[in-house]
Amino acid sequence: MPDNTIQTQRSSNSASAGADRYPSRQEPAPRISNRLDPVVYGAAAGGPLTESQLRFFEDHGYLSIDQLFSEAELGSYVQELQRLRTDEQAKDAPEAVIEPESRDLRSIFAVHRSSEVLRALCGHPRLVAMARQLLGGDVYIHQSRINYKNGFRGKEFFWHSDFETWHVEDGLPAMRTVSFSISLTPNTEHNGPLMLMPGSHHRFVACVGETPDNHYRASLKRQEVGVPDDTSLTQLAHEFGITSPKGLAGSVTFFDCNTMHGSNSNITPMPRSNVFVVYNSVDNKPVAPFCGLAPRPNFIAEREDFTPLTLPGQT
Repeated sequence: MPDNTIQTQRSSNSASAGADRYPSRQEPAPRISNRLDPVVYGAAAGGPLTESQLRFFEDHGYLSIDQLFSEAELGSYVQELQRLRTDEQAKDAPEAVIEPESRDLRSIFAVHRSSEVLRALCGHPRLVAMARQLLGGDVYIHQSRINYKNGFRGKEFFWHSDFETWHVEDGLPAMRTVSFSISLTPNTEHNGPLMLMPGSHHRFVACVGETPDNHYRASLKRQEVGVPDDTSLTQLAHEFGITSPKGLAGSVTFFDCNTMHGSNSNITPMPRSNVFVVYNSVDNKPVAPFCGLAPRPNFIAEREDFTPLTLPGQT
């Protein structure tokens, strides 16, 4: 790329809707291949991120920004987080994922639909502007959720690439999707923070194991199909290393859909609770899942409402 700009790049997502350019869970052995899509689709002039920040994201597959939201701004979001944590009706909803060994909430999906407060956060202009810049145009919400990671018993999330699942089980054709993790509590080195392999987004790990029917019901609690094998993870860790962005409440980490990531369990008294919102390009709408099964529920992967998120002044 030239020194003075990040060129707009277009995905080869003219790849026909039915072409599987990232086959996974089809072969008896895992395989690591190179990424076929761009990482950054927009330019430095097209949003709030600087050329340096875009280059960092291009190279490392993630970027962290401290105190993107002030303590005053966080107040209503934290109150909503706590309200949902103790709402027994919310725990019984299909969108809720309960920790395997307790009644504690592990995650709640589609919070931008069920909560006006969190809808405002997921559509916040600061987040949307960065997502549009990274993905090169209009975006919609593919998924939103709260991950609670409660104190003492918050379970781990094993290493995985979101794109592998979103491609195989949801039918996203290309790597043109970005996740934002908004910290509503401090993320420290002790309470199970997000771990990333910086640069791993340039590789695609094809996993082994046939996808079961209604796999999401088990995988959201403990994923065993669609996770990389130990040998592939060891190779990626040796090649790229592991980093763990940390920050106070109000910090934001966003990462490419194919960045290998996970987190340890939380045995501290301090919860690590984040809101995740996943933005997808309107030019990367899901097709039929590449596993050949029925798609996952709409609250996990949007398949109906592709309305672009707007910024102030847009019509």
